Amino acid sequence: MTEEVSAPVPGFLRRKLQDHEKRMQRWESPRHILDGPAPGPGDILLNGNDYLCLARHPSLAQAAVDAVGREGLGVMMSSVFQRGAHSRHTLERRLAALLRAESGILCQSGYCANVGLLECLADEQVPVYIDRMAHMSLWRGIQSAGATAIPFRHNDVDDLRRRLARTGPGVVAVDSVYSTNGSVCPLADVAELSSRCGCVLLVDESHSLGTHGPRGAGMVVGQGLLEHVHFRTASLSKAFVGRAGFVACMRGFERYFEMKSGPAIFSSAVLPHDIAALLAALDLIRDADARRQRLHVNAAYLRGHLEALGYDLDGGAAQILALQSGLEAQTLRLKDALEARGIFGSVFCDPATPVKHSLVRLSVHSELSRDDLDHVVDACREIRDEVGLSSWASTRRHEARHPAAENASPMFR
Repeated sequence: MTEEVSAPVPGFLRRKLQDHEKRMQRWESPRHILDGPAPGPGDILLNGNDYLCLARHPSLAQAAVDAVGREGLGVMMSSVFQRGAHSRHTLERRLAALLRAESGILCQSGYCANVGLLECLADEQVPVYIDRMAHMSLWRGIQSAGATAIPFRHNDVDDLRRRLARTGPGVVAVDSVYSTNGSVCPLADVAELSSRCGCVLLVDESHSLGTHGPRGAGMVVGQGLLEHVHFRTASLSKAFVGRAGFVACMRGFERYFEMKSGPAIFSSAVLPHDIAALLAALDLIRDADARRQRLHVNAAYLRGHLEALGYDLDGGAAQILALQSGLEAQTLRLKDALEARGIFGSVFCDPATPVKHSLVRLSVHSELSRDDLDHVVDACREIRDEVGLSSWASTRRHEARHPAAENASPMFR
C-alpha cells in the first residue's frame, strides 16, 4: 500500500480547525449537529426543496438519458463560447417566456447567478441595499463586486426608505420567499419605493419560481410587478429539481453579463443532460396547477396547526416552516426528537443563521397526505416538553405577540 502523506499544518489553519471543534461544546454532544440516521421506508421527508415532487418523474429521467445517448456528457467549456443552435439557448428562451421576461441567462447555479449578476450591477460607487435575511449568495455577490452592503431590517420597507434617503440610488436585493423561515417579501411596496428612488431591483425567486404565480411564473408575475423589477434570479434546484440557475433580464444584457460575470466566464457550462431534464421539468411545471394547489393547502394546514401548538414560525407564509429552537444544543435535541418519530427536516445553524438562532426547517411538498401532516402535528405536540419548547426564546416572542395563546394552547395546560 502507498503510504499516506500530509503537508504540515500551519498554525493559522490549526487555529481555525480548533475553533470549529469548540462548536462541539455548544452542541453538548460528541456527535456533529448534522449527523444522524438515514431516513427509512415510510419516513416523512421535509428536508428537500422538491416542492412539486418532480424529481422522480419518468419524463425527466428519460430526457436526461436521451441527452446522454445523443451527446455523451457534452463539451467541457465555458458557456460564453456556446454559439448556434444549442439546447441551452432553447431553455433560456422558454424560461424567459414563462417569466414574461425579455431575455434570460442560464447559469451554473442560483449562487452563481446572484454572484455574477451583482458583479455586473454594483461596484465601489453603487451600493446594494439588502434585506438582512437575503440569501448568502447575494451577500457574496456584493463582496465580489467590491460594493458597499447597506442592510435593512427584514421586510421593513420604512427602514429601507430611511437608508435610501440617506445614501441615494443603488441596487435593492431581496428574496421573494426567504429560504430560512419562509417569510414573504412585501414585493409591491419594495418595488414602488425602489422605482421612485431610481434603484435597480433584484428579486431572488428561487423559492417561488414554479410554486407561485400563473403557471409557476413566480411572485413578480403573480403580483403584476414586471414594470418595476429589473432582474429576477432563481436556483433551478428547487421546484425545477435541476442543477442550474437563471437570470431573467432585459434584452441585450446577456452579452454584457458573459463578459463581466466571473462565474459565467470561469466555470464550465451546464451539461446537456441537465438542460434536457430542465426542459422536461418546465413542461410539467407549466401544467402543475393541481400540484401547486396541494402544496399551498398542505403548507397552510401544517402552519396553522403548529402555530396553535405554540411554535413561533417567524412570520412564515409559504411552503417553508421554521421551528426556531435557538441554541444549537436545543436544535440538536429537536432534530433527534423528530427523527426518532420518522420526520426529517433540515438543520440551519451558523453560518446559515446567527449563532443563537439555529432552527429545524420543514419544507412542505405537494404529495404529503393528510395522514403525513397529522403525524407531523402529533409528533410536534408530543415532543414539546422533551425539547423544552416553553424555554425557547422564539416561544417567549410568540407569547408576547399572542398573549391569548396562554389560555388557548394545550402546551400551557
